[in-house]
Amino acid sequence: MDGAAPAAGLVQGSDGNLYGTTEYGGTGGGDCGSGGTLGCGTIFVITPGGTPTTLFGNFCAQSDCPHYPEEGLAQDTNGVFYGTTAGGGADDKCPPVISQGCGTVFSFSVGPGPFVETRPTSGAVGSTVTILGTNLTGATSVTFNGVAAVFSVVSSSEITTTVPTGATSGTVEVVTSSTLSSNVPFRVP
Repeated sequence: MDGAAPAAGLVQGSDGNLYGTTEYGGTGGGDCGSGGTLGCGTIFVITPGGTPTTLFGNFCAQSDCPHYPEEGLAQDTNGVFYGTTAGGGADDKCPPVISQGCGTVFSFSVGPGPFVETRPTSGAVGSTVTILGTNLTGATSVTFNGVAAVFSVVSSSEITTTVPTGATSGTVEVVTSSTLSSNVPFRVP
């Protein structure tokens, strides 16, 4: 069954695709235990060319029966998407009127790898920039569209730097054990 009732907005993944959830639909069968036929929700992707694909459609098959993903997804710099459901999980702490659980937090990995995020996403030469990511402790270089920058590793998830002289708009890259690229181009005015 296809998804139904996409209540939340889409999020653009680091791979350029658009990801979202539907509150109902999927292949889980029933209405998550209430005897209906609405389904429990789906996770889907839409390519830049407009092709939609259901990535996950059986929330009810999970051990804590999460269902009704009413909110959107968020992508962490590790490449994994996270979301929440309105139902499922343990219901022993829920108000008596809620009979289908208190909700859950879930993660979903579909292939986009780790990346870095710059804050802000634009700045003039000499501007301070914070780079967020995962496993940044061993960083050996930071470049702005190929121009090397002086940087300081603050923690495993944060680097501070300044936009170097000669930098132009483009990708920010951090080299650790692999090369991590920024999820959006950095703009130098």
